[in-house]
Amino acid sequence: MGAVRAGEFRHIYDPSEAGQRWYINDHSLIRDARGRWHLFGITHPEPADPFDETEFAHAIADDPLGPWTKHPSVLEVDRERGERHLWAPFVVHAGDRYWMFYDGGGIDRTATGMGLATSTDLFRWRRHPGSPVFRDGYDARDPMVLRIGDEWVMYYCATSAPAGGNHVVAYRTSPDLVRWSERRIAYIDPATGTGAGNTESPFVVRHGDAWYLLIGPRPDYVGTEIFRSDNPFHFDTSDRVGHIRAHAAEVITHDGGLWVTHAGWGQGGVALAPLIFPG
Repeated sequence: MGAVRAGEFRHIYDPSEAGQRWYINDHSLIRDARGRWHLFGITHPEPADPFDETEFAHAIADDPLGPWTKHPSVLEVDRERGERHLWAPFVVHAGDRYWMFYDGGGIDRTATGMGLATSTDLFRWRRHPGSPVFRDGYDARDPMVLRIGDEWVMYYCATSAPAGGNHVVAYRTSPDLVRWSERRIAYIDPATGTGAGNTESPFVVRHGDAWYLLIGPRPDYVGTEIFRSDNPFHFDTSDRVGHIRAHAAEVITHDGGLWVTHAGWGQGGVALAPLIFPG
């Protein structure tokens, strides 16, 4: 079997302003009812300062390849709720609204709050009364949500125990995007630690009869590994089928195919490339 790979990356959006470079890190793209694309993401002036990331960028385009128009930030940290930062938004549409999950942090990094805000138009967001919907560690973050069968599934990065251990991709299930099950584990990495690790930015996508998990930085900052499985709830290191030069990779469907993004500190914004599977 051949490797999954990315085509040529093209920069599509740079949030920088006159006299000040800004970055986009973990991010989410979604189409609205009019067909416009919306990008939400961690943002901050260069150089990187992750614990001072306190707002989510917002940009809009008619086509994911651009041009993109910068809009005001859509959410700012709410310290009265115990939030210490805003990391890694992920947006899905369900019912009559959009649902944004994100890591709001907290004093205890072994019990990070998974935040939730909702919107009917993707411009005005309000935190859900049940936010945070659960807590987990270590620095449990980078949520990715999709529908599998008759339930919602949230994948996120964490460690095997809340205080540290193997870096893992955890998942929880929900009937309604508000009530979430206890955590289960979809992938265990040999690497151990507490904070930043190589199971960040998990993204699960189905292609053909198989499921694919993207995680990174692995092994380097600009590096995403791809794993294949017949089971969306179990991936193994032996399932590795590809490596692409991308950070905080997200996958979208566009122009009849799958495309993958690249962003991060010092990367000049967001780039996009076709995701190519072996024939």
